[in-house]
Amino acid sequence: MLGRIEFEVLATAERGDTITQISEKLDHSESYVSRAISALNEKGLCHTEKDGRRKRVSLSDARVVEVYQGLVREYSHIHFPDLLTGKSLEILYYLDEPRTVAEIADASGNYRNTVNRILKRLRNRGLVGSDDGQYRFNKDFDRLNEFAHELVHHLHRQHLEAATSRGTILWEGYDEFLAQAESELNAEGFHETGLARFAVYDLQFLLTEKRYYFYSEHIEAVEPADLCCHTLLIDDGSRYRSYCLLLLSHVDIDESDLRETASKYGLGDEINTLLRYLRNHGAHQGERLPEWSVFEELAADYEVTLTE
Repeated sequence: MLGRIEFEVLATAERGDTITQISEKLDHSESYVSRAISALNEKGLCHTEKDGRRKRVSLSDARVVEVYQGLVREYSHIHFPDLLTGKSLEILYYLDEPRTVAEIADASGNYRNTVNRILKRLRNRGLVGSDDGQYRFNKDFDRLNEFAHELVHHLHRQHLEAATSRGTILWEGYDEFLAQAESELNAEGFHETGLARFAVYDLQFLLTEKRYYFYSEHIEAVEPADLCCHTLLIDDGSRYRSYCLLLLSHVDIDESDLRETASKYGLGDEINTLLRYLRNHGAHQGERLPEWSVFEELAADYEVTLTE
């Protein structure tokens, strides 16, 4: 995300400041500050313009900058750059509601010791408190969660806009997101998902003009459990649910892994409904699911064998 010096620049820079002026305010070398400003520029959080031999800096009008500077102004006694680096921002991102250490660790993928250490530091500064083992923000410090979400969304948009001029984010986590695009993407970190990905599992569906991609730097390709969840995020209608049922019937997916994946995307109820439908052969059909006889015909069309 951002380094300490980048947070310091965002907290300190005023419109029209030169790099020399910012370095004097922060008591850092001009070369150090200049590198930070270049990094912020690449992330769309500031821009520079030449004024003779000098470069003047203006911060972006992105909402994330507005939220951050609002916090800095209101709580000038708190040095936020010290609190937002490393894993801290990620923990703040997942503190969108009262959560236990275990819940934050599971959501963020961090060790509990790491979460405990960061929450202790935040609690010592009076930013968070705990009640019955659940941590929550004190006063209106929940704006730190808003800031974390705004920053993550902003950086995701930067990644997407660098890859395509016409893209929409459908879902996002701290360091990954699901996007819709109007054309094929070949940019690093983008992995094809949605109906086009079903072809890998010998399920060929009629495709729309839109393409879908999952951005993550931690995977090589979208696996079946994620593909099922992505499909429901793209369209939770009866047709797409039927496609997911075909995938679940055709590919061996560990149910516990599938449920864990569904929880990450907020799709626990939806996945449970699909699994129950297959287990009971449609006896408890529910909404947006086909009659079992209709699904049997669909499975036969795609040469998918259903369990007895």
